[in-house]
Amino acid sequence: MPEEPVGHSPGAVSRHPVLRKLRAYVALTKPRVIELLLVCTLPTMIFAQRGIPPLGLIATTMIGGALAAGAAGAFNCYIDRDIDRVMKRTERRPLVTGAVSDREALVFAWVLAVVSVALLGVGANALTALLGVVAIAFYVVIYSLLLKRRTSQNIVWGGAAGCMPVLIAWAAVTNTVSWSAWILFAVIFLWTPPHYWPLSIKYGDDYRRANVPMLGAIAGTATVSVQVVLYAWAMVACSLLLVPVGNAGWVYLVTAAVAGAWFLAGSHRLHADAMAGRATPKGTMKVFHGSISYLTLLFLAVAIDPFVGGPVLG
Repeated sequence: MPEEPVGHSPGAVSRHPVLRKLRAYVALTKPRVIELLLVCTLPTMIFAQRGIPPLGLIATTMIGGALAAGAAGAFNCYIDRDIDRVMKRTERRPLVTGAVSDREALVFAWVLAVVSVALLGVGANALTALLGVVAIAFYVVIYSLLLKRRTSQNIVWGGAAGCMPVLIAWAAVTNTVSWSAWILFAVIFLWTPPHYWPLSIKYGDDYRRANVPMLGAIAGTATVSVQVVLYAWAMVACSLLLVPVGNAGWVYLVTAAVAGAWFLAGSHRLHADAMAGRATPKGTMKVFHGSISYLTLLFLAVAIDPFVGGPVLG
């Protein structure tokens, strides 16, 4: 944070370290990741309810889910503190700068995990709480500890943890996990590689320096672009399954088709540029940012669909 201007009261100056510590704890949770996960949670709850769920249930599920994601992020920061020190992208994380100690981060992660699971269990149901435990454990153990430093497919299987919010949201409303929920899970699962691999190209030097085998760091843009195109096609095809399986309506169908076609066009453009040797970091990052816009539009349609028109089939 910037220096306090001259003339501020002693009380304001004394609060400065406290605010700095709070900011460091927030940074441990990776709030941008939480925002993206919450974009998927509320729409899924609305679709599962076919209307607006009870506000108390929405609040506890959203807060519990955010705390679970924050716990996973904090555990990840603790586990990756050694490689974060050698990567430019992560050199300002709290455990690297010393804003938070290793012990403080670990205790904070455990507190968030326990509180999140308790909140999901009390505010929703036992199945939701169990899925919260699975989400945290998958990200921490499967991805952070077992896969990230061992295989270029780390983000594929580790990314399954990022799909858990839709299962948590569906279970909170229905106390079950239906085929519709699994389709939304699969959409995010297939979305993760074309979302993250372009970013890993940009930060390839960082990952090579840290000896982390992200695909974008160990393979050329041409190889990555092929994978992006394949996963993008699978993702769009999977998204359309919500129409026959989940009785999604015209709003969802049109949005999924148009947004999917738009993202596919961007993916193919990246591939064409890579094959011609004219791919640029700016072009690669367009796919990364485009993937966020695609997912936001898709889940906005998931939220609106129950209120507009009827199902396409039936």
